[in-house]
Parts: sequence; structure tokens; C-alpha cells
Amino acid sequence: MKSDWQIVVKLIRFLILEKEGAMKFEIKWKRAYEKIGEADGFRILVDKLWPRGLKKEDAKIDYWAKIITPSKELRQNYHKGIIDFENFSEKYRKELEENSDFEEFEGIILEELKKGNVTMVYASKTPELSHIPVLKEFIEEKLGK
Repeated sequence: MKSDWQIVVKLIRFLILEKEGAMKFEIKWKRAYEKIGEADGFRILVDKLWPRGLKKEDAKIDYWAKIITPSKELRQNYHKGIIDFENFSEKYRKELEENSDFEEFEGIILEELKKGNVTMVYASKTPELSHIPVLKEFIEEKLGK
């Protein structure tokens, strides 16, 4: 349960974002192999590895956010079946909470939302079983969206 202090901080953050104009644009999620659209705006790759078979010049990635992806050990343990999705999700969320670079990533998102949409780009064929739902929820909580 959130403390009164956390609720006040979220409210202040929301009001600042609204005043700065960041609320009129949105965060979108898209697979790297989908057609790039003008409405994508600023495109952020949220995978540790570059999508297979995709040329960098064709991907039109503005920022590669390796700093907020699951650790190599966590990713490998999940892909090898050593841990299940629930365990992976919990551990990845903990990594995000302890990641000192997340604030920088959040700042980039907020700055770009002032100018237009931000699209989080990923390669997974099954994003619902990847780090994407955890990251999406975490970003939404942090930004109060």
C-alpha cells in the first residue's frame, strides 16, 4: 500500500507533467519488425540485444536503452527454464527498482514526451512472456500514467 507521501509525490509529478505538456503525448509499444510510423515519434529500443536481421539504419532507433534491460544472468536463467515467468518478473522488477540508471531513462522519456509520442521498441514474438509487461507496468507507475 502506498504511503500518503508517495501519493503526494505522484500527484505533484502528474501536475508538473501536465503543465510541461508531456501529458498530451503517449508512450506506445511496438515490435521492432512492425512498420515504422510517423506517430511513433521518438523510438527507444528496450532490448539488450539488437533484433536479428534488422539493419540499424532501417530500425530508426533514437535511443538504445540497454541500461534498463534484465541482467544477462536473469535473462539466461529465464531462457534456459531455470526460473519461470513469475520468478523472472519479480526479479526483473527488483532490478528495475535498484537500477540507478532508471532515473536517466525516465528523464529521456519525459523530455521526449514534451515533443511527441515515445515508442518502446522490442523484438520478442511473445512480448507477454518477456520483460516487456514488467517494464511497461514499471514505467507507467513511475510516470503516473
